[in-house]
Amino acid sequence: MTGFFKNNSHHTKRARILAMLWTLLILFLCFLPGKDLPEVNVPLIDKWAHVILFGVFTFLWHGTVPTRSYSYKIILLAAAVFLGGLVEYVQGHYVPQRSQDMMDVLADSIGGILGIIIYTAIYARVNRTVK
Repeated sequence: MTGFFKNNSHHTKRARILAMLWTLLILFLCFLPGKDLPEVNVPLIDKWAHVILFGVFTFLWHGTVPTRSYSYKIILLAAAVFLGGLVEYVQGHYVPQRSQDMMDVLADSIGGILGIIIYTAIYARVNRTVK
């Protein structure tokens, strides 16, 4: 497992496949019509779902290029925010019984930041202790 976080990891191809599949899962789930969504009575469950989905999104995409580069982290966050905004626009205009909610984009952004922070922390720990 620690090989996933090394600079010269041979796991980047697997990471790319996982990241692409996760991105497709986000699109699939977010573009389901409102009538197909289960009724869940948990406060803010929609926002937590966005935080988790986009946290894993940036975590997995960070694994495709294991680096400490701040510019890559900014690109990842920008991709998460862009994808979140695009999803909300499509939901609001083209998906039946779904609406555009900019608070979901905020949750996507928070999730994206958390995914980057968690990946960076694990990456730093693995590359400090495993040489």
